[in-house]
Amino acid sequence: MSEPLKTRREKEKQARHEAILDAAELVFSEKGYERTSMDDIARTASLSRALLYVYFKDKSAIQRGIMLRAGKSLCRRFEEAKATASSGLAQISAMGHAYYQFYRDEPDYFSALTMASTAVAEADDDQAQAMICSKAETMGQMVEAIRAGLEDGSVSRERVKDPMETALYLRGALHGVIMLCQSEQGEMTEPKISGQFPADSLIRHTMEMLTTSLAS
Repeated sequence: MSEPLKTRREKEKQARHEAILDAAELVFSEKGYERTSMDDIARTASLSRALLYVYFKDKSAIQRGIMLRAGKSLCRRFEEAKATASSGLAQISAMGHAYYQFYRDEPDYFSALTMASTAVAEADDDQAQAMICSKAETMGQMVEAIRAGLEDGSVSRERVKDPMETALYLRGALHGVIMLCQSEQGEMTEPKISGQFPADSLIRHTMEMLTTSLAS
């Protein structure tokens, strides 16, 4: 039996949507967001400008689509990291290392997520809701790991009273150190913070300090 016409059209529409985001990622990487035009994206995606506007009303909407992709990528990494560890505390540590690896492997996605909070305010209802749900999903995974640690005894009940508050603290602290590394490493092949500490070493130390602060 042939595929229903409606289903086929929905798949084609989704494929074109993804192709536009692929093209935008390529052009943003080559020219930078500010120097990229909608014409550049349409040309790279082999679409007419008019058809491009059927899918995205402006360049900011395309960027928000990329932010959603970034959120899904990070969520997958968190899921895979959690699966490698048994105790809740070990899951938290694995997710922290996954977050740093996300920054190393997909710096454009990392930067996109850094700007996502302010971008939500400009999004239409559907995009805004999707972005909020994406962030909630990644935070939810951290909260689940912290709760698991409280249940299995690897996380201290004396120091951790609210799993969500703790998840926000952990992500904020690690993100801040990563941003410090990013701002100071510049073009050096072996980046060091303030000329003393290799970035990888500082991240490992940060993760050890954060997990130690939670351990029972």
